[in-house]
Amino acid sequence: MANNNYKNGGGGGVKTKSISSSSSFSSSSGYKSKPSVTSGLRRSSTGSVSNSTGGSHKDTPGVSGRVRVAVRLRPRNNEELSTDADFADCVELQPELKRLKLRRNNWDSDTFEFDEVLTEFASQKRVYEVVAKPVVESVLDGYNGTVMAYGQTGTGKTYTLGRLGDEDTSARGIMVRAMEDIFAEISPETDSIYVSYLQLYMETIQDLLDPTNDNLSISEDPKNGDITLPGATLIEVRDQPSFVELLRLGEAHRFAANTKLNTESSRSHAILMVHVKRSVKEKDSVSTIENGSSKSHMSRTMKPPVVRKGKLIVVDLAGSERIDKSGSEGHTLEEAKSINLSLSALGKCINALAENSSHVPVRDSKLTRLLRDSFGGTARTSLVITIGPSPRHRGETSSTIMFGQRAMKVENMLKIKEEFDYKSLARKLDVQVESLIAEHERQQKAYKDEIKRISLEAKKQVSEAEKSYADTLEKERLKYQRDCMESIKKLETQLAVKQSNDESRHKTSNGELIEVKKLLQNEILLRKSAEEEVKKLQNQVMQYKKSEVAGNAEILKLRKKLEDEVHQKEKLEEEISMLQNQLLQLSFDADETRKQIESGDHSIEMTPDMGSLVSPVRQPQIKYSGEQEKGPVAKLFGQVGLQKILSLLEADDPDVRIHAVKVIANLAAEATNQEKIVEAGGLTSLLSLLTTSEDENIHRVAAGAIANLAMNESNQELIMSQGGISLLAMIAENADDPQTLRMVAGAIANLCGNDRLQIMLRAEGGIKALLGMVRCRHPDVLAQVARGIANFAKCESRASTQGIKSGKSLLIEDGALPWIVKNANNEVSPIRRHIELALCHMAQHEVNAKDMISGGALWELVRISRDCSREDIRILARRTLSSSPSFQVELKRLR
Repeated sequence: MANNNYKNGGGGGVKTKSISSSSSFSSSSGYKSKPSVTSGLRRSSTGSVSNSTGGSHKDTPGVSGRVRVAVRLRPRNNEELSTDADFADCVELQPELKRLKLRRNNWDSDTFEFDEVLTEFASQKRVYEVVAKPVVESVLDGYNGTVMAYGQTGTGKTYTLGRLGDEDTSARGIMVRAMEDIFAEISPETDSIYVSYLQLYMETIQDLLDPTNDNLSISEDPKNGDITLPGATLIEVRDQPSFVELLRLGEAHRFAANTKLNTESSRSHAILMVHVKRSVKEKDSVSTIENGSSKSHMSRTMKPPVVRKGKLIVVDLAGSERIDKSGSEGHTLEEAKSINLSLSALGKCINALAENSSHVPVRDSKLTRLLRDSFGGTARTSLVITIGPSPRHRGETSSTIMFGQRAMKVENMLKIKEEFDYKSLARKLDVQVESLIAEHERQQKAYKDEIKRISLEAKKQVSEAEKSYADTLEKERLKYQRDCMESIKKLETQLAVKQSNDESRHKTSNGELIEVKKLLQNEILLRKSAEEEVKKLQNQVMQYKKSEVAGNAEILKLRKKLEDEVHQKEKLEEEISMLQNQLLQLSFDADETRKQIESGDHSIEMTPDMGSLVSPVRQPQIKYSGEQEKGPVAKLFGQVGLQKILSLLEADDPDVRIHAVKVIANLAAEATNQEKIVEAGGLTSLLSLLTTSEDENIHRVAAGAIANLAMNESNQELIMSQGGISLLAMIAENADDPQTLRMVAGAIANLCGNDRLQIMLRAEGGIKALLGMVRCRHPDVLAQVARGIANFAKCESRASTQGIKSGKSLLIEDGALPWIVKNANNEVSPIRRHIELALCHMAQHEVNAKDMISGGALWELVRISRDCSREDIRILARRTLSSSPSFQVELKRLR
């Protein structure tokens, strides 16, 4: 967008004036022929499909709506103020009468009427309210709508429609203001907005949001005749800032050229498509039945919600121009021819529609096919024609006015687009079913718990009752037994006394003797019953003793199992001791082999760049190219098994633990073993060692093993998810040994190569940890730091190219640029090569150019393009310098 008020206006600006902007198209005199259309739409916004609800709408499907046309006059620009100072304007506006006079000469003029006449003092807000706001309201109610600008190049079409208003919010154009009203009306929970931004350039439809889609095709739905663009980018927007960013992105990809009439003339037709999907909340109908049935309630609940789909199209047409006035030549001339042909085809279609011709040539141009629904279709259409005051362009002004006059005769048939949202109803019913199932399960569980509780309480009460009954029975038996014995003794004593004192008393009455015998018999019966109870209790005691014997037998079995477990434990301890001895022997053999290699044999495989970090630099105890240590490790791996080796990582003996880590590191160097180590929990054990162990040797070897595992993309995500980057950053901060720092830097460098982990890696301190390790000036450490920065910069460049990332480089934000520039010409080849790659990748994103220029990176890029030893890096640097406008401007300034 140009900095002047009009994109197509040379140097002129719109002068603001205190004019009321409360009126709109629907309230103007040109719109009084059908004022019920807009109001009817607004009143019916809460209704459902008109045929199903029985409601009446004033603007039902099939309502006729004429194309509304407004004319806007651009003020004179600087060139016209100087060259045409002695000439009067070729037009005279009468806004209160909605008329425009076009002067033929000083004494004669032609008069034209429009729906709205906007002077050069009309504000952007008033232009929006009278031109576009009624269309936006119709789109919110489920209709299609079109807002289009037509006019000579340099008369302010792009200013009227596409002005973003970054510096002056009052200068916002129709696109921005329309989306503000749409966002104010919709509900984010139930409604959605999708946006496409296209341009028609040289009869080719191109996607402004994805420049790679540079030849989109037009297809037509055979059922309803709707025009669609398969393959066009369709982005959902949730707020106004994101929409403005999409407009800014699209404007950056639009074609423009410098002509005599306009310094930044649009060479393509820009088309903004906004798809609005709104859910309609239907009012519940009042039942006339006193006792409502459940069936009617269910029918209202099962009725699917109604969705209204409206589409807003905003078309910024390229300006019509005459070749002799614009001075176009070469490719610009071909562009002008294509623009004039498409505008001529549009004019033919409007002429045919205005004259009710049987044939409308909509297939003569892709522009007319795209606007098929806007003229003579089902959309509400508003056209704003822009003109200039200069008498030198009276012919172009007259042509524009006549185009608007013919467009006012075109009638459209407005049709609302509503449908039932069965998917939403299905989701709602699924939620209800899941809720009912969960509630049923909760009730079932509560019922089972209550049954269980009652059963336990009943068992407890029965047990207590049986115990109480047994105690009471025993007490009663003892009591009866004592009473019986006492009664017998008492009777015997009385009988003996009676016999000794007087024999005559033996002759007492038979009744007394019988009574005594009855008492005695009763006592005997009581005694027998008591003895039977005693026998029952004895039987219960025998049963208890039998169960006790069975319990003792079970205890003996458990003791035997315990003795077997103890014996098995002793065997395992003996086996662990043997494994420890084997590890110690293996470590001893590895140290002997390392000494032999250091003394004479140098067959060690070292991978200084982009590969795995198996062991610290110049310490070959983890990975060798020969079979000196690989053979024993493979033999131990086959004999012992991975699980037993991993179990030694938790051994109490530190020597056993460090040798076990070395074995795991050697195994991790082979790609075939990495998946087995991760599945067996080796990665988790290695990360745990970094936390629990304070031995720097363990830290060094464990970091090397993690670096090897980080070569696999799936392992990288596991390392990040288990907090591996935080642990590596902690080790990097506390370690001083160059070899340990090299291992940690290599692990982080491998993680930097994953596109999906960049944000998480930076948030958890990965970049800070890399930059912190440059305090160790060891070249091997610096090489791994440079490699990590190069990987990170490459991922950022790839994300920027794909449109995923648009902000400044995270490396620049974390302060890595000074160190990169300082080491760009390092004498160590690996460091220099990685730094050169990082600079080239960072420079490919234009948003980094300003910081790189101020930080001195531009001169390093120039040096790389000339002196780099690798041809591919030189070519990349040259291409980056030539494709960056900021770099080119700076180099030109310095030259």
